[in-house]
Parts: sequence; C-alpha cells; structure tokens
Amino acid sequence: MDYILQRVAGLARMSMMDGILGYNQVAVHPGDQNKTTFTTPWGTFMYARIPFILINAGETFKREMDIAFMG
Repeated sequence: MDYILQRVAGLARMSMMDGILGYNQVAVHPGDQNKTTFTTPWGTFMYARIPFILINAGETFKREMDIAFMG
C-alpha cells in the first residue's frame, strides 16, 4: 500500500479519500456472498461489497490497486 501511495503522490486527481472510499467498492462475487452472511434481530443479511472484517480484505484491495496502477 505504501508503494501505491508513493506512486500517486503529486497526482492532481488522487486523494487519500479515494483510497478509503475505494476500499468499500470491491464487490464480493455473487456466488460467495452467502459466505458473508450474518444474522441480527432484524433479519439475515449478506455483504455485496467486501467488509473490513474479512481476513483477506486488505490483500484483495491491494491487489485491485496494483492492477489499477499497473503500467
């Protein structure tokens, strides 16, 4: 993540908020959404976007950013 932030330093159209907001935009594959199911008193829900609590969420976001800034 530090490498990516160093590469975008000085760009006029990139901010730290873009990275923070982008983290919550990585979609969970529809076939895997049932693996993120949780139950509350108001019903059963599943995530459509990767939540912070998943073990590989950080690595998945890093891989997405590597692909986005490649080349």
